Amino acid sequence: MATRVALKASAARPDLTSVLEDKGYRVTGPRLNIIRLLGKKNEGFSAEEINYALPGVGRATVFRTLKLLLGANVICKLTTRDGGVKYSLARVEHHHHTVCVKCGTVGDFRDVTIERLLRTLGDEIQGQIVGHRIEVDVVCPSCQKASRN
Repeated sequence: MATRVALKASAARPDLTSVLEDKGYRVTGPRLNIIRLLGKKNEGFSAEEINYALPGVGRATVFRTLKLLLGANVICKLTTRDGGVKYSLARVEHHHHTVCVKCGTVGDFRDVTIERLLRTLGDEIQGQIVGHRIEVDVVCPSCQKASRN
């Protein structure tokens, strides 16, 4: 099953070059090539897809750059049902993901009720909550439409 990550058109995208510079990382030519390619992405991507699209950029550079961007919280990492890894450009605010159980399309959403619930759970959980990931299994609109036809 191929997994696609769809980004909402209204999702605010951070300036990846500025993010790396602000974190004290050099923006080398290969990193700039990766950033330019990511800026054109409207769907999710794997490190392998980026590596294939940029034959002049070393595989290690692709993985290191994705790791830096992940650490800066400007890309999201999602482990797919088949064990693969996909990335997507993150919206500025914290969000969660939906995953279509039929075609694998990944979307994102934000909900304050979930955030309130997690703050409440903090009182019930021993230890400090330092993060969370929520993925909701759905049948996407395209698959719903296809099953009606």
